[in-house]
Amino acid sequence: MEPGTFTCSICGDPSHAICVYCTKDACDNHLCVRCLRCSDCCECGVRMDEPTSATPPEHPVSPDEILAGETPSS
Repeated sequence: MEPGTFTCSICGDPSHAICVYCTKDACDNHLCVRCLRCSDCCECGVRMDEPTSATPPEHPVSPDEILAGETPSS
C-alpha cells in the first residue's frame, strides 16, 4: 500500500478520503460529492454511482412482458 492510501471501509478498494460524519475511510464510489459523507451516513438521497460489470440482456424484455409473466424463449 502506498503512503496516504487507505482502504474503503465499505468495499475494500483503495481510498484517499474519509467520511466527514463517521470518519471511516471511503473511496470515490462511496463518498457523496454533496455532503462528503460515506454512503452509509449520507442523507442527501442522491444515488452514488456504483461500478457495474453486468452486460445487457441479449433479448430485452419489456415491462409489459414482465408484468404478464412472459419470458423470452431460450
